Amino acid sequence: MAIKFGIIGTGIMGVAGGRIIQLMENAEIVALAEPVMARLKPAANEFSVKAVFSDYREMLEKEPLDAVYVATPDTIHTDPVIDSLNAGCHVLVEKPMTTSQADSERVFDAVKRTGKKFQINFNHRWLSPYHKIKEMISAGQLGEPIIGYARKNNPIYVPTEMLASWAKHSSPAWFMSSHDIDLMTWWFDAIPVEVYARGVKRVLKQRDWDTYDGIQSMVTYDNGQFATFEAAWIYPNSSPYMPDSFMEVIGTSGSTQINRQAEAIDAIVEEKFVCPRTFLNYKVFEHWQGAMPACVKSFLYAIEHDTEPHVNVIDGVKNTAILDAIHRSLASGKPEKITLSLIRS
Repeated sequence: MAIKFGIIGTGIMGVAGGRIIQLMENAEIVALAEPVMARLKPAANEFSVKAVFSDYREMLEKEPLDAVYVATPDTIHTDPVIDSLNAGCHVLVEKPMTTSQADSERVFDAVKRTGKKFQINFNHRWLSPYHKIKEMISAGQLGEPIIGYARKNNPIYVPTEMLASWAKHSSPAWFMSSHDIDLMTWWFDAIPVEVYARGVKRVLKQRDWDTYDGIQSMVTYDNGQFATFEAAWIYPNSSPYMPDSFMEVIGTSGSTQINRQAEAIDAIVEEKFVCPRTFLNYKVFEHWQGAMPACVKSFLYAIEHDTEPHVNVIDGVKNTAILDAIHRSLASGKPEKITLSLIRS
């Protein structure tokens, strides 16, 4: 039998994820929840779904769902995730899991209490270059990974147009560094203990967007490893890179780099120089290919075969704890400690 999905949030990611779920042989979308009618109606038409709700709680109460995909803006993941788990649903949630460590621990408790499958859409783990680095580290080819660097920067179009309805309540770290932090923490297989971050508010603030133009942060882990994360979203819109992405790991006996700046394609067309995106979610004939479809398939596999998802709630707690500490450090101007007693216990 097909796994019956409800989707909470029918914005960019809700629709993108819905298109993938819709094409899975072992899944079907049976209900949608979205408070903005201008987004809900087109999604309902595209997915041929009649059960639509402005309040996700009503959807959870009335629809017999097996799983829920939570694709709301970053700051409002927590309650839909916990309510869906409490309703007996498996949950796939967009990154970051939550936007405070306290909320991440609430989700941790709900996952443990309900025993439902839970996965965060850190889909970069399903990109073969990132997965290969994990294999190389696990095989000892780099020795012990001790230093990391990651950059993920975007044009100003992203906060001011693509995410215009909620970017001012977020930051480039929440939106972009969250992927890189997940990868680096996965590669290091370590627990974060301290963060020191600096950020600047100038370009966007002049446009009445009170959020950071860019952030750099250094994260220290429990075995002394450290990594620096850069995220900015004020590149001129003439930039062909969305994102300009680079990662490096230096080990005790080797190093490796990934440059995803152009995603393999440079295209010079009449309008401008562009780098079409194909790695994460791209339709080849009738099928969606890339990291996001692979992530969704993996979540469905965990449900059907009762296996542990590859990105679990502990990964989410670590990630959110780092991002929470980044923003605490930005506010205090000092290094901020991270305490993760529930993971160590």
